[in-house]
Amino acid sequence: MVISVLKINNDKRIYRTLTASLSEAVRKTYALSTTVPKAFAAMVFRGDFVTKSAILLFLGAVAVAVLGNWKRLATVYEELNSPGLGLFWLDISRTLILLLLIVFIWRVVLVILYRPDKSVSDEELPNCTVIVPAYNEGLTVLHTLKSIAVSDYPAEKLQIIAVDDGSVDDTWLWIKWAADLFHGRLETIRLAKNSGKRRALYEGFIRSKGEILVTIDSDSIIQKDTLRLLVSPFVHDCKVGAIAGNVRVQNFRQGIIPRMLEVSFAYSFDFIRASQSMVDTVFCTPGALSAYRKKAFEKNLQTWLNQKFFGKLATIGEDRAMTNIIIRNGWKVKFQSNAHVFTNIPVGYRKLCKMFLRWARSNIRETLIMSTFIFTRFRRTRSTGARINFILSCINLLMPRMLAASFVMLNSHLPQLCLLQLIAGGMLWACLPAAFYTLRNKSSDALYAFAYSVFWIFGLCWITPYAMLTATNGKWLTRDISPKRIKTATNTLEAAATAAA
Repeated sequence: MVISVLKINNDKRIYRTLTASLSEAVRKTYALSTTVPKAFAAMVFRGDFVTKSAILLFLGAVAVAVLGNWKRLATVYEELNSPGLGLFWLDISRTLILLLLIVFIWRVVLVILYRPDKSVSDEELPNCTVIVPAYNEGLTVLHTLKSIAVSDYPAEKLQIIAVDDGSVDDTWLWIKWAADLFHGRLETIRLAKNSGKRRALYEGFIRSKGEILVTIDSDSIIQKDTLRLLVSPFVHDCKVGAIAGNVRVQNFRQGIIPRMLEVSFAYSFDFIRASQSMVDTVFCTPGALSAYRKKAFEKNLQTWLNQKFFGKLATIGEDRAMTNIIIRNGWKVKFQSNAHVFTNIPVGYRKLCKMFLRWARSNIRETLIMSTFIFTRFRRTRSTGARINFILSCINLLMPRMLAASFVMLNSHLPQLCLLQLIAGGMLWACLPAAFYTLRNKSSDALYAFAYSVFWIFGLCWITPYAMLTATNGKWLTRDISPKRIKTATNTLEAAATAAA
């Protein structure tokens, strides 16, 4: 693969050499992706079977442990019911759980009533601009741009802009190669240095010609009808200011973490965002796939670009910040469940934590900002549902940590029961996404909801508290590139230039 950290000059011989190398790399990559060996497929199946069997055995062990310690758990419960600090914490827990149960039933009703908007005709579709910001994505950006270029959207109404945010790998070469491959349909922008995703999107926004702007992450793939379905709600309702796409995990077969997140994403989008859509206020339009009506935020574009948090320039959470602006301006924000995008997520624990930490910091920041207007008359249409969801989101920030802390404090004299209660409670809570995934997908992959619950208790529960303490940190965290790869890039380009001479 040809990788570049240098500026490409106008030497046609070098360019032809680079293009030929890129073409060969693309051909080999697609060949590999379509000819997976049967032995590898069988290995994946066996690994999946073993993992699911282990989850079932673990669930059985938890059930046996609960039944075996039932009398001791009942004794602890009776002790907590006596007057004092224990009763106080127990009453708080009961109240919160009852509240969450009522809201859950309300959301179930909303999800049952939810229906995505149907696609409109070519004549009805508005002019649309798709913006793809990229930083150190390499070959992946080519796959993303290809999925957009072959979309079932009228070519004369579709503008595609790719923005290289100062990548130090070969991303810019793949973007240029895509521009040639798609015969001028792709407009390219290269920033001199890495300035952040928000700046990259801004450069695309100010060059856009469409009335609807779509943002797609450079590691995401859309389906042929995704753009058409994503844009159609703007035609059905002139008060819609933004649409959230339906994000799915593309690399869910690469390990247990992607499998767990696939189930988690299904619950987060098809259940949570679908219910939020029924009250016209989806809280976050995801960076992987979202659409915006330009006039819904155009006057606030500079404010969004230069947003600060405690005096520091905001460099993360651009999607949630944009959603807040559109909601505050009185527009509806909806979810389109049939507009799918498939994105890659981290397969390792360290990178996963970095991603979740960035999301958590953004959530905390924008929740504080939303609190300044959500209880005002921010729009003329109904807003009670939006306020209920906001209160619930604030509770969700604190409730799991508070319940965990109460269990630890109240059962310090019986630590084994404390651990059992935490795990059993996590298994009960995991029944919700597991049941939802089973009903929607008819797949045993729903079992990964239980694995994710245990994973959260022991591996991820620290993220939100730490994010609260470090909310001003705006580092992206997941786009670093090793010095070794940079050195390899320089050497490879120099070799290509020498061969062309």
